[in-house]
Amino acid sequence: MTTITVPIDKELALFIEEELSHGERESKAHLVRYALERLREERAFLRIEEARRDIRDGRVYKGDLKKILKKFK
Repeated sequence: MTTITVPIDKELALFIEEELSHGERESKAHLVRYALERLREERAFLRIEEARRDIRDGRVYKGDLKKILKKFK
């Protein structure tokens, strides 16, 4: 596991303390890991939504993947 140090402003520090006071998270580290996991899930969801729009709008590629990739190089 890697440890990082991140400077934050007073507003975020207060937010973290407020969240911890609710007792749903064990520690600051746990809260940050939870937030990063939610961000990862949000990004995955956005990629899925983008793929759905591409399909809906006809931006779909069919065929040999190697040949398709050569067109984009």
